[in-house]
Amino acid sequence: MPQHIKHQETIDYFLKIVWQTMANRYNQLVTEFGITQSIGYLLINIDEKEGTTVSQAAALLGLKSTSLSRMLNQLEQSGLIYRESNQGDKRSVKIYLTDLGKEKRHLARVVVKQFNNYLNKHINEQDREYLTQLLKKINQLTINYKPE
Repeated sequence: MPQHIKHQETIDYFLKIVWQTMANRYNQLVTEFGITQSIGYLLINIDEKEGTTVSQAAALLGLKSTSLSRMLNQLEQSGLIYRESNQGDKRSVKIYLTDLGKEKRHLARVVVKQFNNYLNKHINEQDREYLTQLLKKINQLTINYKPE
């Protein structure tokens, strides 16, 4: 007789719940700066000197380029980024931070650093190492998974 797993007992359930809780908390913390968690994450990951291609940004956020374009339009209208065609490849577009974007990125980095310092104070190094290795393993197993 097959054993039924309650969804509350699955690894993906815990990963999803923890990430949603963290993202919601980040959103509460950065809302005063007029940004969201995903915007903050994008700003943090735009290369200051070289810029970042739209496809790189989409991969970072786990989005399709088309889904990202609405966010980029919003960021451009808000004066946080500007776009230029890539000198090396005219078909691709690179995203750069404006001065205001750099300022918001700094604020997002401070929030991330403070939150991670808080977590590090309450999670010992051995547990943190174990968790990191386990999450990398789960990620690799997920990539490799082929249903039987």
